Amino acid sequence: MTTELRRLRNYIDGEFRDAADGRTIEVINPATGEVYATSPLSGQADVDAAMEAAAAAFPAWRDTTPSERQKVLLKIADAFEERAEELIAAEVLNTGKPTALVASEEVPPMVDQIRFFAGAARLLEGRSAGEYMEGMTSIIRREPVGVCAQVAPWNYPMMMAVWKFAPALAAGNTVVLKPSDTTPASTVLMAEIIGSIVPKGVFNVLCGDRETGRAMVEHPTPAMASITGSVRAGMQVAESAAKDVKRVHLELGGKAPVVVFEDTDIEKAVEDISVAGFFNAGQDCTAATRVLVHESIHDEFVAALAKAAAETKTGQPDDEDVLYGPLNNANQLKQVAGFIDRLPAHAKVEAGGHRVGDKGYFYAPTVVSGLKQDDEIVQNEVFGPVITVQSFTDEAQALEYANGVEYALASSVWTKDHQRAMRMSRSLDFGCVWINTHIPLVAEMPHGGFKKSGYGKDLSAYGFEDYTRIKHVMTSLG
Repeated sequence: MTTELRRLRNYIDGEFRDAADGRTIEVINPATGEVYATSPLSGQADVDAAMEAAAAAFPAWRDTTPSERQKVLLKIADAFEERAEELIAAEVLNTGKPTALVASEEVPPMVDQIRFFAGAARLLEGRSAGEYMEGMTSIIRREPVGVCAQVAPWNYPMMMAVWKFAPALAAGNTVVLKPSDTTPASTVLMAEIIGSIVPKGVFNVLCGDRETGRAMVEHPTPAMASITGSVRAGMQVAESAAKDVKRVHLELGGKAPVVVFEDTDIEKAVEDISVAGFFNAGQDCTAATRVLVHESIHDEFVAALAKAAAETKTGQPDDEDVLYGPLNNANQLKQVAGFIDRLPAHAKVEAGGHRVGDKGYFYAPTVVSGLKQDDEIVQNEVFGPVITVQSFTDEAQALEYANGVEYALASSVWTKDHQRAMRMSRSLDFGCVWINTHIPLVAEMPHGGFKKSGYGKDLSAYGFEDYTRIKHVMTSLG
């Protein structure tokens, strides 16, 4: 007996559509490795249609009052809460994540983030008017930028979609959003929910592959391109956008250092760091993947971390006591395994280091010690449930190792010494520094990095302002 596949469709100008040329992509459940749906492989005609719809809807949406946009976003948040079970089910099919964790760790923050930006919509203001030239009054206006082309990743398909559309809509922009080709299901469901609330053309969803995203970014209509993805993808977007001087918002890779000093509570640090490293199968650009430990506690810490890894469970979405599910796709499983297969002779696998089962894309919680700063696994993003450990001698060396990568998104410092924590937070070259914790995020605070981790901020008033432009208006008083 053959199970009928789900048929996902684009959402353009208030209606669901197949790709204009009928092409589709098979969508695989990473927990089983089996195809469960097809989605459109959108081409140039589909991109043209979505951009035309967003451009046509922009003037009216731009001219809505902040209070009107706030009401719309609050309705979206309420609708997400009301249909949470459907969203959770779609996301679990997308990603294979534990159902309970999607319900507790993703949907509530998403709803909160939408409500935050609903409030931010009413803060779209300029500075006060003033006279800076005799007989002239100057006014600063903050305005939406226009149509936004947005590309979301596969590690948090729902939440990253929220991080993109919520500030854009709140500021008065219209959106064409593309989910990853491996995780379109929850975004298509979002389109159904949002489409019943916003005017047609304000929010559009295009399914497709890398070429679809490229066509969106290169299209002449969008004023801004926003992507969460790999460094390679971000560089390509920036290059494409430069051809017609589009604004670009990039949230790219990470290689977060976790600096553990000798006065740290080892038991608590290991417990928190192991969760922050293995959560979501390590598929998080802020994951606690690169632990730097003072030499005096190195061996004790490694032993405790290896024990924590051995006790951490991965499994099917409805298995009990599971911290994380599978890697998202077969290529990602191959990439993670490749890092372990290519380890240098001086490295030691303290825990894990192997695939789990032969069904789906599961990988064991892994700890690797004995590494040097220039090792591939230290320098490059693994994006899997792998924590590396290095030893340092003093604060200066800890900073040298921590900053000695091309990424600069997130970091953490573990110490009871307040002055040391403040010194480290000043000197760590990362967009976020946590102290005695790792990975908590709140809607009010910005998320974004430096160097090859990209530029622009998600969340917070800073993220909201990224979706606006500044205009100076001067009027004669004479």
